[in-house]
Amino acid sequence: MKRNKVPAALALLLPLAVACGAAPAHSGAVTVDEPLTGVEWRVVSITAQGATHPAPAAARLLVRDDGTAAGNLGCNSFSAPVTLHGDRVTFGSLRTTKMACDDARMAFERLLGGLLGGQSLTGTPDHGKLTLTTSHGDHVNLTRSTPE
Repeated sequence: MKRNKVPAALALLLPLAVACGAAPAHSGAVTVDEPLTGVEWRVVSITAQGATHPAPAAARLLVRDDGTAAGNLGCNSFSAPVTLHGDRVTFGSLRTTKMACDDARMAFERLLGGLLGGQSLTGTPDHGKLTLTTSHGDHVNLTRSTPE
């Protein structure tokens, strides 16, 4: 009696295929549909202590797949270690350049640096926008940068 080997092979391979597909496709994702890593985010504003502060045009954030973040706080460039776990984004201490800018940019930079440096935030993506929220309810509002 001949047996069809296809059903037996499927029975062996199906559990492997399901197990392989169950893991997240991208470890640096806030969600699979809206990844955080590999995207240059433009900082639009910060909402802190009930006030919204518009960002200088230079303010940017890039989280890389290698566990580092880099960008511009409004005047100075920065880098930091970063870890991602689900929707949580945790920044290590920020390393920054030491340029001086006008008072408004420096005030924004101090505020943004304080919200990111050494902090764990919750990331909420929304169609090309990203909100990073602190445990105190302050927000860093970002949007995907567009090529110039």
